[in-house]
Amino acid sequence: MGHWFQQNVVEPGKLPLLLALSAFVLTFAITRVITRMIRAGKGPFRNFTPGGVHVHHVVPGVVLSVVGGFGAVASGQRGAAAGIFAVVFAVGAGLVLDEFALILHLDDVYWTEEGRQSVEMVVLTASLVLLVLAGFSPLGVNELSDDQQQNRLGVVLTYVVNFGFVLIALFKGKARMAVIGTLIPVIALIAALRLARPASPWAKRFYRRRHRARARAVLRAYHHDVRWAGPRRRFQDLIGGAPDRTALPGPRPGGGT
Repeated sequence: MGHWFQQNVVEPGKLPLLLALSAFVLTFAITRVITRMIRAGKGPFRNFTPGGVHVHHVVPGVVLSVVGGFGAVASGQRGAAAGIFAVVFAVGAGLVLDEFALILHLDDVYWTEEGRQSVEMVVLTASLVLLVLAGFSPLGVNELSDDQQQNRLGVVLTYVVNFGFVLIALFKGKARMAVIGTLIPVIALIAALRLARPASPWAKRFYRRRHRARARAVLRAYHHDVRWAGPRRRFQDLIGGAPDRTALPGPRPGGGT
C-alpha cells in the first residue's frame, strides 16, 4: 500500500491535490452539520452577526481561497508548503461553494429550493477533482503513446473538437454533462448528439419551427425529470438538508456562520 501511494500519488505530485480534495469534502460536511444544528437550534453554534450584520461563511471562504491560491502558485507543486496552501485553498473553496447559490442569486436562499444549487456544485466539483486525482486528464491525453504525444497538431485538433462538443452540450442545456465531458470526451459527445432541453438556447434557435423535435424534447425532458428528480432531491437532502417548504420573510436561520 505504501509503495502504491508513493508511486501513484507522491511521485506524480498529486499529494497536494489529495489533501485539497479531503479538506474540501471535510469542510463542506462540517459546515453543513453546523448550519443544520443552527437551523434546528441545537448545540453551541449561532449565526455570526456583529453589529447586526449577518456574516455568511462565504466571506472567510473567499479570504482563505485567495491566500491558499496565491500561496499554492508561489510554492510550486511539491513540498510541505504546497500541501499546506492546498488545504487552505480547499477549506476556503468548500466554504464558498457551500453558499454558491447565495452568490448566484444575490440573496439568502440557503434553505430554499434554489439553495440546492450549492449542493450540486459541491458534488460536481468533488467528482471532477476525484476524476483528475484518479488519473483522468482532458481528452485522454495521458493515454497517448510516445509517438502520438509528438503529434502536437493531432492533440490540438482533439482539444478543439472536444471543446466544440462541450459548447454544444452547454447550448443544449446539459451543463453537468458538459463539465464532465471536459474530462471524459465521450460524455460531451453523447450530450452533443442527444436532444436539447426544451428551454435551452439550442432548442429556442433550432427547434422553433421543428415542432416534432420540440415535442420530443419536451417529452424526453419530462420523462428524465420524473425518473431522476426524486432520487436527486433525496440525495441532496441527505447531504445538505431539506429546504424550507415555504419561503420565510426576513433572515433565514442557519444560512451562515
